[in-house]
Amino acid sequence: MESDEMQNFIKVWLAVIISLCHCYAIRNIIPIGIKRLLFVLPVVCLFLYLPLNIFSPHLGGTTAFFIAWLANFKLLLFAFGKGPLSADPLISLPLFVAVSCLPIKIHKNPPPKTPLNHQNKENPPPKPYQNGQTKETPSRKPREGPLNYAIKGILVAILVRVYDYSDYIHPKIIIVLYAFHVYFLLELTLAISAALARTMLGIELEPQFNEPYLSTSLQDFWGKRWNLMVTRILHPTVYEPTRNFCARVIGREWATLPAVFGTFVVSAVMHELMFYYLGRVRPTWDITTFFLLHGFCLTAEIALKKMIKDKWQLPGLLSGILTVGFVMSTAFWLFFPKFMECRIDVRAFEEYAALGAWVRNASESALRIWQGDRPS
Repeated sequence: MESDEMQNFIKVWLAVIISLCHCYAIRNIIPIGIKRLLFVLPVVCLFLYLPLNIFSPHLGGTTAFFIAWLANFKLLLFAFGKGPLSADPLISLPLFVAVSCLPIKIHKNPPPKTPLNHQNKENPPPKPYQNGQTKETPSRKPREGPLNYAIKGILVAILVRVYDYSDYIHPKIIIVLYAFHVYFLLELTLAISAALARTMLGIELEPQFNEPYLSTSLQDFWGKRWNLMVTRILHPTVYEPTRNFCARVIGREWATLPAVFGTFVVSAVMHELMFYYLGRVRPTWDITTFFLLHGFCLTAEIALKKMIKDKWQLPGLLSGILTVGFVMSTAFWLFFPKFMECRIDVRAFEEYAALGAWVRNASESALRIWQGDRPS
């Protein structure tokens, strides 16, 4: 990875921290509403621009998601006195910055005092569903151990080596490998982020996956199991306002349907933006098609459940096979080929190779220094 790219990465995050300090400073000065929104909008626009300065798929993709999506949506909630940034009026500056960019869960009954939040006044966890059909908290799997992540790390390393022989592998097989690669890499990236946040800042990151391969419906997959940080931020920013508005027209029971579909429309737009940051190529709208298709099917699923009212349902095993099969087949059709089109895989492998060369050179240099210091 070139030093210029790392310098750009550092400059971008310095700009992010300074901008969030500005937002922190106005929280007790500018009243919530349109006036505060006018002060926040320049930061939102800046956060949309900053990821364009990073071309690395790993550094750029992570930065784009954390600031252009996660932080921007939280700042829009903050402008109207909602969301995690407004939960505690005495929140400390370091915690304000961390919560803005990271999927941090603030517990109602907090653990012992952490170095970031000296007041320990925290809000209840947000509702985790896009569809708003239930207020029950979804089951969370326990924190996975080091062995689990070590195995996934080894599998990612094996996949990287397998790609060296991609000329001899059928393109459909390559797409399947990409699917596992993306899932394992997301799990590892979030696990590393959680470990760093826990060690350096004394805070916990929310779990982001809950065994998505065990999903029994689209509602289960998108609401309880897959990429939960996106679900949690879309719920208060898109789903709830849309549902509340539509409830005045068609009633609260059926207002969930346009709210769910509207949530997927916004998700489609943001995913297209994320892929633009990664590939810098003109969108083909395959990603939008993928999310609109799933939004339509999930809306139809919820409507069907409302009509039959649990009088009949498929066996869990069969519904699980159909759900996972539908998600995987549509992803192979519309979602994963985008990685190849943007050449994200090629650039990522170049970074792996550069990182491997750097580690090898550093190890050889350290070994020479150690051997030179040894007494003859």
